[in-house]
Amino acid sequence: MADYHLHLHPHHPAPPGAPLPGVYPDGYIEAYVEAAAARGVTELGFTEHLYRCVEAGPVLGDFWEREPDPRLAAHAAAFVHVERTLSLDGYAAAVLGAKERGLPVLLGLEVDYFPESIEAVVALLDRYPFDFLIGSIHWIGGWGVDHDEVADEFDRRGVATAYEQYFALEAQLAGSGAVDALAHADVVKKFGHRLPSPPLDLYEGVVKEAAASGTAVEVSSAGLWKPAREVYPAPEFLAAFQAAGVPITLASDGHAPAEAGRGHVEVVAAARAAGYTHRVRFDRRAATQVPLP
Repeated sequence: MADYHLHLHPHHPAPPGAPLPGVYPDGYIEAYVEAAAARGVTELGFTEHLYRCVEAGPVLGDFWEREPDPRLAAHAAAFVHVERTLSLDGYAAAVLGAKERGLPVLLGLEVDYFPESIEAVVALLDRYPFDFLIGSIHWIGGWGVDHDEVADEFDRRGVATAYEQYFALEAQLAGSGAVDALAHADVVKKFGHRLPSPPLDLYEGVVKEAAASGTAVEVSSAGLWKPAREVYPAPEFLAAFQAAGVPITLASDGHAPAEAGRGHVEVVAAARAAGYTHRVRFDRRAATQVPLP
């Protein structure tokens, strides 16, 4: 089986023992492969964050400058400044080198969606031999919707409004055709903020756009370790994707070797509970269906 959402660098501040930004020590990618194999996961897709790469600066621009709230804008600017320490060229070379050594790895990328810059992003990424791209919503304007430091914005804005704004962007991403799969499609629930009942109408917009564009959705264990305590996407959301014929990938969103393949049993169980029997395998952005275990 596969884990199609892995990072080779943790977020700032890095824990002790993590490699320096842009450094890929000998045996480091092999450590991910070994940890995943111990969990029955035999194919890994690495998906570094585009915004963390210096090459992203000219195409993404200073997106936080469009944010009217100075506090949120300042947080986004500071966050990106401290995180943008990687090279897209260096990252691609490291993964491609592991591929050449015969390791079962794929070159992917996690692409943050901003409507104003997605065309420029696509043009940049077309220069690289990616196997697949996953798309994410981490910012609504300049608000980092899954960032602990500004999670109080849910109280100020209101959970219902936050959900509406988040899923409107997620639907745009799903319909853009710019990526191959949606990452943690309902990450807006990360901190445990919920509506009184599942927002089926908001889910419907995302599902419809993904089905029309042929974009897959990942089933991710990452939410299990967060206050949400639930796989991404929620059961009702995943069932709607299945009913619409939207394919899936499997993911952990791990940021260290020990996290590779984490929660694999749970994501397969969630996929099967929603009615899935297959998942997608990618190769140079071409998808094929393979059976779930």
